[in-house]
Parts: sequence; structure tokens; C-alpha cells
Amino acid sequence: MYKIILNGITNKYEYDELIKVFLRPEDYILLCDSDKKDVADESEKAERLLEFDETEKNALKQALYRTLSELTGKSPEWGIHTGVRPVKLVGELLNKLGSMDKVLDTLKNFYLFNDEKISLICNTYRIQREILDTPVPNEVGLYIGIPFCPTRCLYCSFTSNQSKPDKIQEYLDALHKEIRYTGEKMKRTGMYPESVYIGGGTPTTLTAEQLNALLGEIRKAYDWTRVKEFTVEAGRPDTITPEKLHVLKENGVGRISINPQTMKDKTLELIGRSHSSSDFINAFEMARNAGIPIINTDIIAGLPEETLQDFENTVDTMIGLGAENITVHTLAVKRASRLIDLDKEFHYKQALNVKDMLALSKDKLYKQNYKPYYLYRQKHMAGSLENVGYARPGCEGIYNIRIMEEHQTIVALGAGGISKVYYPTENRLERVPNVSNFEIYISRLEEMLRRKDDNLFRR
Repeated sequence: MYKIILNGITNKYEYDELIKVFLRPEDYILLCDSDKKDVADESEKAERLLEFDETEKNALKQALYRTLSELTGKSPEWGIHTGVRPVKLVGELLNKLGSMDKVLDTLKNFYLFNDEKISLICNTYRIQREILDTPVPNEVGLYIGIPFCPTRCLYCSFTSNQSKPDKIQEYLDALHKEIRYTGEKMKRTGMYPESVYIGGGTPTTLTAEQLNALLGEIRKAYDWTRVKEFTVEAGRPDTITPEKLHVLKENGVGRISINPQTMKDKTLELIGRSHSSSDFINAFEMARNAGIPIINTDIIAGLPEETLQDFENTVDTMIGLGAENITVHTLAVKRASRLIDLDKEFHYKQALNVKDMLALSKDKLYKQNYKPYYLYRQKHMAGSLENVGYARPGCEGIYNIRIMEEHQTIVALGAGGISKVYYPTENRLERVPNVSNFEIYISRLEEMLRRKDDNLFRR
């Protein structure tokens, strides 16, 4: 047990996130000025004392990194960076330092990234800049949430529900009202969508008739003259039918996600997916036959009981099908997931396995002309690694890039939707959340509309 003391520090949260990359929470006690006295008695069982007097944030993180690396033998590949968006950091440093050579030096010697991660995020940043210009002021990303799934996966922490048909329809009636309301407000204020993204949950949990009504409301409400991308998550293969795909195609949807997560049936059963690998193949072929131009497939590295060979088979299958996007997720064991109840240390145990899986997927996808175009990290990821979206040239997702670079206003509708108002002169975002519970969203819809009025449409 380590007792780690940060002198001159009152908020230990960010440092705690870094320490967790090296040590399990039960292996240390972290104390700063605001709590040292309160928990002094509890920390007497600590066998080793580590004390730091550096108060400048990054210097302290460097000291922690180097000390813990020496003690544990670990050298985390993302260095001292604990944030979600390391690609965004590349752009910020380039604006500040003026040259990519200086950016590379800073990432390596200040943030302590390893060479592979530096190459990955710099390649990702370069591709993003080749694809997209800086957003123009009134151009927004539009997100619409459908918080329903047929079942709840073992690792899931998202807003998703299993509900009766009448409750789903009641939710859709409220959502249609928010769509019409925000559409009118956006037109009055000169806002228009660059991208439209319907996520969840699983939007294709809806019936074909409900999907058609929803897409019809969306197409009537907003200015479509400058929309560059229209995406619908169809993530669960067991929710996909020819009728639903026809509705998507007829309403101009150009991108969908069909997510196998793995091609190993035993794993699918273990994690609570109600489809088989053959169901996924059938759904993918249905989407191809329906003429959907771009299909993304999400796969997960580090699922329970999976070997490197299992993961390799999943990657090879996605490449063989010709998916235009392949998003490689690292399993993150969130507090709200059922997996953490079964094994709270699962993501620590999977670290080396996942590292090999990510290296394998990167190598195979690069060789097949897939390039990384967006990347993000999450808490509690196996190995404290990353999620990477790979795409073939011309098939990159605009909404995915914008949401990660955080330089565009996002108008988010539905339960769990969090609008983000971007103020370019200050380079900051202001969050305008909807409630996450869909039944509360229905009952408090007028309040959600007022929030948007006060914080989004009256700037």
C-alpha cells in the first residue's frame, strides 16, 4: 500500500486519474492539502510514503509519472495526458508553437507520449485537416437520441432502455415536438445543420413506420440545403430489416453503423447481445443490397474470454466485407455497466491483451488502406488505451470529427442529449443538457425547450 501526498494541492482528481494508470485503487491512498488531516488515521496502514511538493500541474504529473514508472516498471503510452481528446491537443499545440517539429518535441518530452501514439494522433490530425475546414459560425451538428435497445449489453453504460411499444411512441411524440421547435428556432437564428446524426440506444429498435415518421419530421424541420452527412446508428443486427433499410435509404440516410462487436458467438452470448455472427453478416448484406453508401462496423478489443486470434478473426471479417468504416473500441468498464459488478478489475487484467489487439488491428487496417480519422479515450479503459475510427479515403464521418475537435455547436435532442454551444472568440463550450430518463424527458419537455431557448437560441 502506497501513501501518496501532494503538498500544495487542493484538488487531486486529475492526478488520481494518472495514478490509476499505474496502480489499482486499493493499492494506494492519495492525499492533498484539503483532506490530509481528515484521513490521516486511515492511511497509517500504508507501507510506503511518496511525497511531492511540486504544485505546477504538468510538472507534478511528470514527477508522478516518472516516480511511478520506476516503481512499477510500467511506461503508459499516453504519458501524462489523461484527457479524452489527444488529437485536439495536436491542433492546440500547433496553433501555439507554429511548427509540427515543435509539436512532436512537446508531445514526446513534455507530455511523455511514446512514438507510436505520437504518430497515430498526428496522422489522425492531418487526415482531419485534409477533410474539413474550420466550421463556419452558424453551421451546427445535429444529434437526435433514441434511448431504446432490445437488450442491455454487459459493458453498456449509455442511456438505453427496454420499454413497451406505447411508451416508445409516447417518447417519439415528445421528440417530434422538440424537432419541430428546434427546427423553427434554428431557421429564425440562421443556424443550419452540417451533419445529422441519429444515435442511441439503437434507433432501429423503432418500427419501420416509426422510423419513417421520425425521418420525415427531421427532413421537414431543418434546412437541408447544406447538409453534408446523414447518419443513423443501426447498431444491433437483430433490429435490422429490409423494410427499415428501405426507409433509411428513401429518406436520404448515407451512413449507418452495424455493430457486431465480435464475430465469436460465445462472446456475444456472454455479453448479452441477442444476435449471432451470422445475423450480423445477413444484416450487412441487407444494407449493401438496400444501397446504403457507407457502413461502419464497431468492434471491441478486450471482451471477456477473447483471445488475440478471436479478435483477429473479427478484424479480418470486417475487412473482407468491405466496411467503409471500422471503429476499433477498447473495452471500457464503466461504473454503470453490469461487467464491473462481475469483475471490477477486469480492465486491469486485460491491459496486455488489448495492447496486442490494437497493434494487430492498426497493422491490418493500414495495409488495407484504412486510415485513422478520429480518436478518443475514456476512463476505465483496458490498458488506458484508446478508441480509433478507421476509414477508407472519402468515407470519414464528419460528425465524429466535429464532436471530438469541439469547435462546433452541437444541437442535441431527446433524452440524454447534451447540446454544446461553442463560443469561438473564447474557444469554449457551454453544455445545455436534456434529462437522461426518457419518461422524465416526456413530462418535462417544456423545460427542455426553455433551456434551449435561454442558452442556445438567445446568444
